[in-house]
Amino acid sequence: MPHDAFDIEDLVDCYRRGVFPMADARDDDRVFLIDPQRRGVFPLERFHVSARLARTVRSGRFKVSVDTDFAGVVEACAAARPGRPETWINQPIQHLYERLHRSGRAHSVECRLEGELVGGLYGVSLGGAFFGESMFSTVRDASKVALVHLVARLIVGGYRLLDAQFMTTHLAQFGAVEISRAAYRRRLAEALDAPADFNRFEESGQGALQAISQAS
Repeated sequence: MPHDAFDIEDLVDCYRRGVFPMADARDDDRVFLIDPQRRGVFPLERFHVSARLARTVRSGRFKVSVDTDFAGVVEACAAARPGRPETWINQPIQHLYERLHRSGRAHSVECRLEGELVGGLYGVSLGGAFFGESMFSTVRDASKVALVHLVARLIVGGYRLLDAQFMTTHLAQFGAVEISRAAYRRRLAEALDAPADFNRFEESGQGALQAISQAS
């Protein structure tokens, strides 16, 4: 569809219906709506953190923050990297999500090392559903640490669904599973009606690993 006919309210409506936008390439301005037959989701209560990753989280090697550089995270996710020369995040999509972030409905988690942004993720929050869009890492484990902190925040905030969109072997190591489109839409409807608070984590005083272990 022409990108100029699509605004952030259209984007929110897409997520509520269970579809999401993608582009064929970074330099292609067209936006397509995707409705996969099979969907990757994280059962939050069964999220798995390996012993090695838990040690990295506890070490405090990365300074983790939320919503301090949303545009920087999206830009990094869109950048070509070795082994991934092409990306689905084009300029119209990038601008849409930045506007959605300014409206309070899209969030980022950032990981910094010595002040430099080295990993992170971003996604969309509606009701008790969080739709993970993309993640990046330029240093080992940076995106994984960001994911751990996101999941802890969602658990404490009362979220019911973490949508990973497409299932991958990388996501499977954390406990992601693949479900049918019909099962996904049932979970989505329940999650959208659930009260949730993305910012409750700060008030809880819990650490990320503590929040995850209490939910499992």
